[in-house]
Amino acid sequence: RAFNSAYLEICSRSLILATFSVVACLILGLPTAYFIATRPRATRSLWVFLITLPFWTNLLIRTYCVLLILREEGLINNALVWLGVIDHPIVMMYTDFSMGVGLVYSYLPFMVLPLYANLEKLDFRLIEAAHDLYAGRWQVFRWVILPHAKPCIIAGCMLVFIPSLGTFLAPDLLGGGKRLMIGNLIQLQFMSSRNWPFGAAVAVILLVTIMLVLLAYVRYAGRQGAAERQAS
Repeated sequence: RAFNSAYLEICSRSLILATFSVVACLILGLPTAYFIATRPRATRSLWVFLITLPFWTNLLIRTYCVLLILREEGLINNALVWLGVIDHPIVMMYTDFSMGVGLVYSYLPFMVLPLYANLEKLDFRLIEAAHDLYAGRWQVFRWVILPHAKPCIIAGCMLVFIPSLGTFLAPDLLGGGKRLMIGNLIQLQFMSSRNWPFGAAVAVILLVTIMLVLLAYVRYAGRQGAAERQAS
């Protein structure tokens, strides 16, 4: 049987979008978690509540809300037209961009919550001491905040990457069912094509990929723990 390059395209799209969602969630989640961790203790619970509030609704509803925002008659296009920034609506739906936005919106709390739990325990006197030693903001971030948050950054990246890689709802709604990811390919093989052996093979490949990522994390965490025990 001839090789079908469409499968390679689906796998590469899944990896690219999953990586994009990890990077975007990290860029948005780290400042958000730091902001919450630096609020007065009495108001932190409120901010955490606002972060977790989207989880009170079904993932299907949340993804559909992204569709309503990004479509040609959606909130963003209507606002840009009203402000005079554009003359005609921008086509954002049924693209890789819309799928990436849906993934980031769906899994951003998975990045924020572990980082907040970590940064809340940070001794902020270290930041004050670094500023007293004439360290700039970038130096404080690089040498104080980042090393402290590194374990939870890795954990948050995994929590975002793994479900993003196997998702099938965002491509169905935001990709129009034409820009498939691995999850959609597996679903189609079992539901529509009735090609269960091929669907099972793709599912096993996805499972092995996820297991390799988890094993890499466990190995890294073990090395870090051993290094910390030796240092102490």
